[in-house]
Amino acid sequence: MDTNCSRRSFITSATAGTFAAASGMLNASQSGEIQWHDVRDWGVEGRGFADTEKYFDRLPLRAKGVVRDAVWNLSRHSSGMMVRFRTDATEIHADYGLTSGNLAMPHMPATGVSGLDLYAKDNDGNWRWVAVTRPSAQQMKLSLISGMRPGTRDYAVYLPLYNGTEYLKLGIAAENRFEPIAPRTDKPIVFYGTSITHGACASRPGMPHPAILGRRFDRPVINLGFSGNGKLEPEVGQFLVELDPSVYVLDCLPNMVAREVEERTEPMVKQLRAAHPDVPIVLVEDRTYPQSWILPARRERNDSSRIPFRAAFQKMQDAGVDNLFYIEGESLLAKDRDDTTDGSHPSDLGFFNQANAIEPVLRQALKV
Repeated sequence: MDTNCSRRSFITSATAGTFAAASGMLNASQSGEIQWHDVRDWGVEGRGFADTEKYFDRLPLRAKGVVRDAVWNLSRHSSGMMVRFRTDATEIHADYGLTSGNLAMPHMPATGVSGLDLYAKDNDGNWRWVAVTRPSAQQMKLSLISGMRPGTRDYAVYLPLYNGTEYLKLGIAAENRFEPIAPRTDKPIVFYGTSITHGACASRPGMPHPAILGRRFDRPVINLGFSGNGKLEPEVGQFLVELDPSVYVLDCLPNMVAREVEERTEPMVKQLRAAHPDVPIVLVEDRTYPQSWILPARRERNDSSRIPFRAAFQKMQDAGVDNLFYIEGESLLAKDRDDTTDGSHPSDLGFFNQANAIEPVLRQALKV
């Protein structure tokens, strides 16, 4: 729990209007006995750009027509975004709308594709899971959790991974206190990758490895995973360089064939380095397919992309490129490889294992 909690100003039903008028930060509307708070009024973490077409987009409107259409369409998903607040309420409500009525995928549940995922800080300051929505419609107004132990806590809500968010309001009983927590200004960890980075196939939005690592490092995260379309493209790179990250994590190999890896790895690093000479860059190999022991084509797929990737890394190291780190694909999943949903995308266990593999390298890169 934040030791400054007692010194912070809380919003009550009596003072909400005064706070809103004084700060312009909160625009709460009363609905029955529930006070509703639009998260856009104090800000959502994971938004790398302010000039978006819709608030919860991941790339700016300027990217439309610059990046490929597939990348642009996927950037409308709210993957990696998270909003924080503090309250003493024992019940928390949500009112949110989704861009698409496709709430689930054959290999990924609606809770992950379109759900809201609620975490809270315990008395030791650790983020603990609390609740997830079970989406059944494109627009929902529901109780996220009720019957909680009384007490003032920090909360975080992760937004849908594979759906766009149209709006999100959080509600608490009017007699309870509510304090929005503005997005942190710390330099974020920026992930650029594939469907795995995007979040497939996590059961909840808080379970992909970027979210797990964000909690472990207590840092904001920007998730630029584009399902099937993470290809180290310079058109995406021109928006990556606009960010001010603590570290870049490049995890695109699962979407790239050998020729693309050979042609694009070094130019992408140079593109980022030209704008951010001192920012660490972590290169991540593709995870080993769990069936590669019995399917030679799977083994060949891994080997063919890793060989030029490692060669590019070695070439840059030999040329004296500093703050460049490398994670081998063999380390990303368990030795028994029993932690994917479909032989490619991690399950929650797989994401936990990926976070464990990436964490020590990030600590080395960030010097923490």
